[in-house]
Formats: sequence, structure tokens, C-alpha cells
Amino acid sequence: MTNNQINYPWVGNRPFNDYSSYFKKKFTERVQKISIDAGFSCPNRDGTKGTGGCTYCNNATFNPFYCEPTKSVTQQINEGIAFFEPKYKTQQYLAYFQAFSNTYGDIKLLKKLYNEALNHPKVIGLVIGTRPDCVNNEILDYLADLSKKYFVVVEYGIESTLDRTLQLINRCHTHQESVDAILKTAERKIETGAHIIIGLPGESDEEIIEHAKILSRLPITSLKLHQLQIVKSTALAKQYADNPERIRLFQADEYIKLVIKFLEHLSPNIIIERFISESPSDLLIAPKWKRLKNFEIVSKIEKKMKENNTYQGKYY
Repeated sequence: MTNNQINYPWVGNRPFNDYSSYFKKKFTERVQKISIDAGFSCPNRDGTKGTGGCTYCNNATFNPFYCEPTKSVTQQINEGIAFFEPKYKTQQYLAYFQAFSNTYGDIKLLKKLYNEALNHPKVIGLVIGTRPDCVNNEILDYLADLSKKYFVVVEYGIESTLDRTLQLINRCHTHQESVDAILKTAERKIETGAHIIIGLPGESDEEIIEHAKILSRLPITSLKLHQLQIVKSTALAKQYADNPERIRLFQADEYIKLVIKFLEHLSPNIIIERFISESPSDLLIAPKWKRLKNFEIVSKIEKKMKENNTYQGKYY
């Protein structure tokens, strides 16, 4: 059977369950996420569980220029719309609470911030990035109520399914906490996203593929894959400078091959939202991959999968 004869169990004809096709089916017009920095922290930064944060994390690598916690949620949304609107005249927006852990606060504060975003006339929903140890039943019940009226996604930074890795990168939570949070979120019929970093220190290819098998057993709606990047002003940058041989960094072709193997073992029901992370050139130390963009990596992955007559979930 040739690849173009395969009847994929998802929308579209790509060899993986891609997010853009899912969005086109779900919404009547184009939808754009607008990042918001609401001034949250993380329990592994403020001393509650640890200090210093995740060893790889520098929020400046993904915060747009208009994201500043000194600005109101409304101002950040307006500035985000002003940035995107000239490119796409007709579209709706999702308020993306992205920086740090966006459920790490008192429920009254969360309601105030989320409601401010949802009261904007062009915002149709929320995407909330957080840690699995920063949700509780009260927060999830509130988000479940919101999800009956608005589009709501909770994105969890899982990063790895191995506790030894989570300890090494100073996450200060366990994989079981990720499992518990995902189950509690999904059972409330809230769309549940997850992040995984490919290539964390000490993880073998076999262990990375095992991540796919473990995640496939969970009720995850969507998944973001990120290659490990060394960025400035992080603990990982110092570790890399001191002992570069201890940190494995993929070349682009190596990463593409491993991601394809990962996808082959991943449930076809999980929507792939992203394959790589793109850090600003002035902050990125390594790997640089000749500045390949996300769409170029995606194109290479898709081309290679079709050449190999393979697809997401082939060995699931």
C-alpha cells in the first residue's frame, strides 16, 4: 500500500495528526493565540519546592515584545491584536497565558485574570500553560465551567516521563503528578495539552520513544515536542560550558529521524501542535541548525515520513 492510499484516522492527508487541520475543522475562521505574561512564578523558583527554576528555562526565549507583567491583560491582548491584525484581517483570538505557571495563584486572582481576557470582544477562549503540581480540584472545576462556554485548553509541562530526569532538570515534581493532573483535567472534559523535550540529559533514544508509549496511554488532546536547546542565562548553559560532552545535542537530521520514530509509537488520537522550539538568535547557544524554521523542519518530517511510507501510530 502506498502512503497516499492510507486512510488516516484524523482530518487531513498529512502522515501525522496536525494541529492546523484540527483548528480549521473546529473553528469557522482563523484563530490566533496571543501570549500573555500575567506575572506568575513557579514553585521551583520561589522557594516553595526549590529555587532557580528549570535548568533549561529562560522565559525571554518565547515571550513576545508586548508581553510584560506590568501591563494589564487587556493591554497585552490589544497590543497582540495590533501586531497580528495587519497580517490577517479576519480572525479570532485565544488568550494564551504562557509565561511561567499560570494556575499558580489564588483562585480569586485566576478568575480575575481569566475573566478579564474573556471579556475582550475578540477573545473566544483560553490556553493556560502550567505545571502539573499547580492545579487542584477548585481550579479545575472552575475551568470546566468556563469550557462549557469558551474554548479552554490546559497545557502541562511534562518534559519527561522519567523521574530521574525531572530531578536532574530541577522540575521538582514527579511523573505521577503529571499523570494525576492530566487525568483530573481530562475527566472534566477540558482539552489537555502536554509538552515534552526531546534530548534531555541522560535520556537514550529508546527512553525517548518510551515517552511516546507512556503518553499514548493518557487522555492527552495535543502535544508539543521541543528539541533541547541551550539558551543564555540558564543553569543548563553553565553546565554546557563546563561539561559540553555530558549534554547531547541533536543535529537537525538526527532529530527528524528520532521524531519520526517517536510519532510511529504515539497514539494517532494525539494532535501534534509543534515539532520544535525556536529561540531568538541572540539568546540561543546551541544547536543552531543553520536557523531552520519550524515550518522547514515540519516539511522535512512530512517528506521523510511519506518517503518511508510511515505515519503517526504505525506501531501504536
